[in-house]
Amino acid sequence: MSSMFNPKDWKNLPPRKALSATEIVSGLARLDGWKLTGDGADVAIEKTFSFANYFETIAFVNALAFVAHTQDHHPDLSVHYNRCVVRFNTHDVGGLSTTDFDCARQADALVGAAPAA
Repeated sequence: MSSMFNPKDWKNLPPRKALSATEIVSGLARLDGWKLTGDGADVAIEKTFSFANYFETIAFVNALAFVAHTQDHHPDLSVHYNRCVVRFNTHDVGGLSTTDFDCARQADALVGAAPAA
């Protein structure tokens, strides 16, 4: 099995730190369709992805689970028949980190969404 699945490799990921308000605004400007939700330690970025049917929704969820596993960063998901709400935040820093924005870009890439200019 690939080392990508080895939890020991997660210790080699860079340390996460909370982003400033300016960094959050800048990060959101580079994402298409993501919004800021919550506040304080519950602040998060969130997007609703829409699909034609349940099969496509679950295929997206499974692909996103792989991304989350490789990044050791797991979103909150709300799964419905033809949509999935994805919410990222970094609990251990009490806010948002660059990992949230990296994972959001990877989620967009799963459905071919282009980043905002």
